[in-house]
Amino acid sequence: MSREKTKAVLNQSVADLSKAAALVHQVHWYLRGPGFMKLHPKMDELMAGLNGYLDELSERLITIGGSPVSTLKEFDELSKIDMAPAAWGKSTEERLTEVVKAYKYLSDLFQDGIDATDEEHDAVTNDIFTSAKGAIEKTVWMLESERGLAPGL
Repeated sequence: MSREKTKAVLNQSVADLSKAAALVHQVHWYLRGPGFMKLHPKMDELMAGLNGYLDELSERLITIGGSPVSTLKEFDELSKIDMAPAAWGKSTEERLTEVVKAYKYLSDLFQDGIDATDEEHDAVTNDIFTSAKGAIEKTVWMLESERGLAPGL
């Protein structure tokens, strides 16, 4: 089986995880104000998680005969995550809102991966997407809780 849908969603994930990691890194550098001491190291943790999934999904794509995008230009062109140049005037709330928006998008994208891998009978990649989606959803819950919002995607 060629697994074209699976390869496409894997490559989309590569681009979006790369851009999400850049967004979280931007927040890490430009974060100021209440909560800085707690949130600054949390952004390091989030970047590590995103980069872990990026590596795992990229290697899975190669394993099934695909070719992951690998340049900043490709990431930016393919990614559906919005990111603007940094500005010092954003509040912690605004920055966390941007991160949550990106993570909610990743959750939806990983659901697309689950659906594609179900259709193409790829249980291994399905397991990766399922695990990643669970971790992303937990991060959304935690970030929303930090913002004082009730749980729920």
